[in-house]
Amino acid sequence: MSDLPQSTQQRHRLYGRAAGKPLSKRQQGLIDDLLPKLAIPETGEHALAPLTLFGALNNAEGAREVWLEIGFGGGEHLAGQAARNPHVGIVGVEPFIDGVAKLLTAVEEGGLDNVRIRRGDARDLVAQFPDASLDRVFILFPDPWPKTRHRKRRLIQPDFVAELARVMKPGAKLRFATDWADYANRALADVSRDGRFVWQAERADDWRIPPADHVTTRYQEKRLGDCAPVFLDFVRI
Repeated sequence: MSDLPQSTQQRHRLYGRAAGKPLSKRQQGLIDDLLPKLAIPETGEHALAPLTLFGALNNAEGAREVWLEIGFGGGEHLAGQAARNPHVGIVGVEPFIDGVAKLLTAVEEGGLDNVRIRRGDARDLVAQFPDASLDRVFILFPDPWPKTRHRKRRLIQPDFVAELARVMKPGAKLRFATDWADYANRALADVSRDGRFVWQAERADDWRIPPADHVTTRYQEKRLGDCAPVFLDFVRI
C-alpha cells in the first residue's frame, strides 16, 4: 500500500506522564537488553503484518492468531493470556516505561516467546497494521479522563473505533472494560454506532461478571472508578 497521508503519519499527542518511579537495576537491564528483541519497529506505513512479528515459537510453530492489548498497564493480563495461549502472538502497546518494565519482568520469568511490545501511542501502532489482520483486541481500564473537558482525550472515539474495525478480521473479538459508568455508556454507543460490531450481551450478568477468560489487573483491584467493572464484548462482523 502507499504511504499514509501526512496527517496520519504525525504522532498523536500523549497526555499525562510517561514515567513514574525510577526503574530498578533489573528493570533497567530488561529495558536495555530484552526490549530491543521484542520491540515493534516504527515504519510509518501500512506495512506491519502482525503475523510476521512472530517466528517459530516454543511450540515449534508460528503464531496462529495475533491479539492486541492496548494499554497493558502492569502487564498482568497480557502475560496471563500469553501463558494460557502459547499459539497466539500477543502484541502489547503501552506509553509508560514502568508498565513496559513490569511486562518484561513477567515475560522473562514466564519464558514467554509469544509477546511483542510497542512503547507509545496505540493509535500510531494500529495505523501501521493492514486491513483485517487482528484476531482479537483488548482495551482494559484505559484512562477514563472523567472530567467533562477532558473526555476528548479518551481512547474510544468514533475515529479510533473505525480504525479498529479496519484492522480486525470478520469474527474478531473486541473487549472493552472500565469502572467509570459514563465511559462504559459512551464506549458502548460509539462502538455500536460504527455498525461493524455486535455487542454480545444478552443479560446484565454478561457485562457485570468478569468473563471466564479474563485475567484480573492491578488497576482493576484498586477500584478507583465510580462503578463496578463493566465488561463489553463485541464481535466484528
